[in-house]
Amino acid sequence: MKPPVDRPVPAEGRLALVTGAGGFIGSRLAERLVAAGWQVRAFVRYGAEGNVGGLKALVAAAADRVQVHRGDIMDVESVARATDGVDTVFHLAARISIPYSYEAPRDTFHVNALGTLNVLEAAQQAGIRRLVHTSTSEVFGSAVTLPMAETHRLKGQSPYAASKIAADKLVESYVCAFGLPAVVVRPFNTYGPGQSPRAVIPAVIQQALAGGPVRLGTLTPRRDFTFVDDTVDGMIRAALADGVIGREINLGTGQDIAIGELAERIIALVGQPCEIVAAAERMRPAASEVDRLCSDNRLAGQLLDWRPRVSLEEGLSRTIAWWRGDRERFDWRGYAV
Repeated sequence: MKPPVDRPVPAEGRLALVTGAGGFIGSRLAERLVAAGWQVRAFVRYGAEGNVGGLKALVAAAADRVQVHRGDIMDVESVARATDGVDTVFHLAARISIPYSYEAPRDTFHVNALGTLNVLEAAQQAGIRRLVHTSTSEVFGSAVTLPMAETHRLKGQSPYAASKIAADKLVESYVCAFGLPAVVVRPFNTYGPGQSPRAVIPAVIQQALAGGPVRLGTLTPRRDFTFVDDTVDGMIRAALADGVIGREINLGTGQDIAIGELAERIIALVGQPCEIVAAAERMRPAASEVDRLCSDNRLAGQLLDWRPRVSLEEGLSRTIAWWRGDRERFDWRGYAV
């Protein structure tokens, strides 16, 4: 088997398949690709209501640039049809909820690992130029060394993390065994306008705008929060850069913050004092809680010429402004994050 090699990027008419295109990051990625001149085939999970998630505005504004492919990542034939004729695959489709992975570990593993296998097989058969696979900082578990480089040990502290480790290793195996031109990007905690209202930052914003109290599952874990536009920029750079096949690349700011302190910053930016309350019961079992995630992003700088451009304060301000813009977006139902 010949080793994977980089192939020239076509100057015009690139066609990208984005799996999970209706989601928070996937829809923003699709928008950025269309703005940069790509054609996008948006893979969204089929539903009888025909929902395209975060793609609704893009599909309305650029129907000639976006092909909506409704299917299921677990359906081999559907994935194969979606991949046919594609230049680049951005694979984001996944079960992303850690609490859900405790309730349904088998489903989480099937979608995240076997779904990735379906994408890899389809990409291999289609002869694509590049596959960008989306990992997660959760595969590292709690930090052993700081900052956390790509060589940090892996630890599946939740069924979700274990399923993503399996997916990452499947990508590695297809690069080594079959010469698939794939690269793994590993975003740390991505946030921004359009994120699920049940994620930690939107949950705090909603409660603060409503006057509080702000209820959280736990206040002490530390996370490296990266604005969505920076994460998407790293993904696109990974699709186009030379010398990245087979690499795993962190996309994070290199700065972390405790959840309690994050909530205090959000409340200050909202400008409406309110109480912060930690839940009596933990959402994550004690041994499963990841205490700290903080990226070493030097490799992204070296290979992708990438660096985060949006500060936490600016990103939070932009996200708060988005939530203020439409009260109908509110979906606070007492969910402890």
